[in-house]
Amino acid sequence: MKDEKIKKIVKDKYAKIAQQKSSCCGPVSSCCGSKDTTEQISKNLGYAPEEIRSVPEGANLGLGCGNPVALASIKAGDTVLDLGSGAGFDCFLAAPRVGEKGRVIGVDMTPDMVAKANENLNKGGYANVEFRLGEIESLPVEDDAVNIVISNCVINLSPDKLKVFQEVFRVLKPGGKFFISDIVLRHELPEDIKQSVEAYVGCVAGAILKDQYIDAIKGSGFQNIKILDESSFPIESIVIDPGIEGFIKSLDIPREKAIETVSAVLSIKVSGEKPAIPS
Repeated sequence: MKDEKIKKIVKDKYAKIAQQKSSCCGPVSSCCGSKDTTEQISKNLGYAPEEIRSVPEGANLGLGCGNPVALASIKAGDTVLDLGSGAGFDCFLAAPRVGEKGRVIGVDMTPDMVAKANENLNKGGYANVEFRLGEIESLPVEDDAVNIVISNCVINLSPDKLKVFQEVFRVLKPGGKFFISDIVLRHELPEDIKQSVEAYVGCVAGAILKDQYIDAIKGSGFQNIKILDESSFPIESIVIDPGIEGFIKSLDIPREKAIETVSAVLSIKVSGEKPAIPS
C-alpha cells in the first residue's frame, strides 16, 4: 500500500475509535489482540490500578502494547512528548511526574482523537498538558525542545519509521531519551497479511523485523539503545480468545496462517539517548 493510503486508513480507523470508543483492531478488543475490559487490558499491559483510576473517564481506550510511562525516567520540570497520544491516557499519567514546572505534549494525526483528548484535558483540569494535531513523521515541535519522548504501539503503524526516529532525534534536547513500547516481527509476514487493511490497523501488517526497527533507531543517530523487554504473543491464547477468532474471521484466512502470523509478533520496550553536546 502507498504511504498516503496507509495514513488515510489508519486515520479513518482511529477517528471511529474516538467516536465510538471501540478498539484499533476492529473485532479484537485491544491493539494487541486481547479481548477483555479496557481496565483489565491496561492491567495486563503493565498499568497499575491506581494509574488507571487516576485519569478522566474516556482517556483510557485500552490501546497499546505496554506502559511507556513506567519505563521513562521522568523528572519534575521535564518536557515530555507522547507520539500518537490518542485520548490522552499516557499524557495524563506523565503530568504529575513533570509537575507544575514541567510540560507534557501529545501529538496525534486524527482530529477526532485530539478533540477527545482535549475534552478529557478539560475534565481533568490539567494545566501542564497540551495536545497538537500532527503526524509523527513531521512533528509540530521545535528542535531540541523535549527531555523525554514516549510512544505506545504507534510507530509500527507508520510507513516511514526511519523518518519518525529522525524526528524524535530532532526534537529531543541533547542528552534526551526516548522510551517506546511497540510491535515488531521475528520473521516476515505473508504478503496477503501485509496488504490487509484489517491487519494494518490491527497493529500487525505495519510492523517490521526487529533488526530493521533497531537499525532505524541507530540510523537516526541515537546511542545507548537498549531493548528493555520483549515478549511473544502467546499462541495458546488463539484457542481461547474469541477476539482473536473475530480477527481471524475478518482476515478470512485459515487458522494455521493466523497462528503463523501471531507467532511472528513481538512486543518490545526499547530506549535510546540523543548524544549530549560535548562540554
